[in-house]
Amino acid sequence: MPPMRRKGDLPVKTCVQCGRPFTWRKKWEKVWDEVRYCSDKCRRDAKRGKPG
Repeated sequence: MPPMRRKGDLPVKTCVQCGRPFTWRKKWEKVWDEVRYCSDKCRRDAKRGKPG
């Protein structure tokens, strides 16, 4: 079993739509390099061309 990580030690990115920081999630484990948006709302707004 891998060692436990504290939440403060997880990788962080900045959302390209709203500019807020967001933290790594288990469901993004395999695609973390491709994740650009912090939420579905930001992804939808980016496709619509709405400013963040």
